[in-house]
Amino acid sequence: MLPISAMAQTAPATTYVNDNILPAVQPWHGADESLMQAQESDWATPFEQSSGMRSPSYGDTIAWLDKLMSDSSGLEKVSLGKSPQGRDIWMYIASDEDAKTPQQLKANHKPTVLVQAGIHGGEIDGKDAGMMLLRDIFQGEKRQLLEHVNLLFVPILNVDGHERSGEYNRVNQRGPVEMGWRSNSQNLNLNRDYAKADTLEIQDILGAINRWDPQLYIDVHVTDGLDYQYDITFGYNTAQGFSPNVYQWFTQRYRPQIEQALTAAGHTPGPLVFTVDNTDLSKGLEQWHPSQRYSDGYGDARHLPTVLIENHSLKPFKQRVLGTYVMLQQTLETVGAEATRLQAAIEKDRYRYPQLVTLTWEQQPQPLTQDFKGIDYTLAPSPISGAPVVRWNGEPKLYPQLPVFGATQEGQRVSRPAAYYIPPQWQTVIHRLMIHGIRMNTLEQPTKMSLQQYQLSEPAFSQSSFEGHQRVTAQAKLTKVTLTLPAGTMEVPTDQPLGDLAMMLLEPLSPDSFLQWGFFNTIFNRTEYIEDYAVEPMAAQMLATQPDLKKAFEAALKDAAFAADPKARLRWFYERSPYYDQQYLRYPVYRSR
Repeated sequence: MLPISAMAQTAPATTYVNDNILPAVQPWHGADESLMQAQESDWATPFEQSSGMRSPSYGDTIAWLDKLMSDSSGLEKVSLGKSPQGRDIWMYIASDEDAKTPQQLKANHKPTVLVQAGIHGGEIDGKDAGMMLLRDIFQGEKRQLLEHVNLLFVPILNVDGHERSGEYNRVNQRGPVEMGWRSNSQNLNLNRDYAKADTLEIQDILGAINRWDPQLYIDVHVTDGLDYQYDITFGYNTAQGFSPNVYQWFTQRYRPQIEQALTAAGHTPGPLVFTVDNTDLSKGLEQWHPSQRYSDGYGDARHLPTVLIENHSLKPFKQRVLGTYVMLQQTLETVGAEATRLQAAIEKDRYRYPQLVTLTWEQQPQPLTQDFKGIDYTLAPSPISGAPVVRWNGEPKLYPQLPVFGATQEGQRVSRPAAYYIPPQWQTVIHRLMIHGIRMNTLEQPTKMSLQQYQLSEPAFSQSSFEGHQRVTAQAKLTKVTLTLPAGTMEVPTDQPLGDLAMMLLEPLSPDSFLQWGFFNTIFNRTEYIEDYAVEPMAAQMLATQPDLKKAFEAALKDAAFAADPKARLRWFYERSPYYDQQYLRYPVYRSR
């Protein structure tokens, strides 16, 4: 028999420290409670040993999984890399063929599901659900789940945040008793890092995606926000995104089977829930249309079917873990049975190459309303804040035919270039593209080319740091240029499976572009100037020899503010002189026409 961990030997917990300040919760009992083994069972997980109240530490988690691995044929593990504090980020490989490498896994010609838990260290439901599921596959009666599918399981992605554990970390979440921290040890939110790929953790998971090539990626979270009846909510890319065929597979094949399984087990599944106003549900619901900084928005751009699970934080930990177990098991069954359709959808999206690509989306009312399974509430004046505060009473209430809003109106669009060209001095950007797995070619010698380049204007910098970056936006206008690109310039073709992702990273008007994340902020620096005493005689010569310039200056003087600003008047001539920096506000990534 496995020894009960030190964690489970502490006094059994029956409540959470924040129960007395959270909204009331309805009692729950589901058929999937039978999945839990007795505390004294040989293969009870630490979660089960605590009657569903606690989640094990990083050390206890890996020790338990390693014990299972040593007693199971077909379960292996590999380190994806080290966290900033030096902990291994482990991934467990479950296959009928005992695969240990990406090549061995691909050789069995089965689809692969990658399940990732703990990207936010305190939102850990997927870890405990995955441990139970692996136990039942290798020590129970569910080995047949691997007949038609492979499973990759990352129990904790944010291992450092997971170990910053305590009772008071997530006030709005009902368990486990102790839970980890949202951000990593560098205080970065990993689920804002997919596009920019700053963190070791996201670089490691992107490397795993590139090497192991999963057909489905599941990212398990726990919500913030309002109260409602749904306990397991999940979503994926939208119909308007980069992977419309994957969206259709999700909608027509995946969601119905997952929701049926969850409902049969006693859960209330639903779509991702966002409201216009948490204090007035009659204003309606908002659809989720993520950008590439998030796992599901990133998966959409690289045509990797990605499911974002958001378990409801106000439901008890045990209920959430068991619902996640049911969803993961049904996912394996569905992907195994639907592998051909899924792969066909992926291939169609990978090779669409639309000639016009939408960079931004705007909110608009949706044609259909939606019934919402909510919780009744009242608004009461707060003597603490002085504002009305929501009081959820725990009673189920149906809110029928709520209006729905979504970012489905096309905003900024651009044509698809054949390729981008990045000069060799921008090594940070080139390296990030390599991390994403985007294919590039190196120009081996200087090459003269006629290309397009963005002229930027009106740069606006964020007033505070966001995820370690000073973000910037700017207006952008394409211009024609002929230049000689130096040897070492990287060519990034867009006729590749990750071509859409490359566009979203390199187009300056894309909200998650490298430009907007601040990777090119030095291009906004002016480093050469001209003194007033030199501008004055130069301007006089220009006016005397260039009649058109003189007319333009006279027209500019009709602007009273300009006419009254000596510096602006001198700068006007400097900007039109041959001394002016011709690379200032020029985006240093070129497009082929």
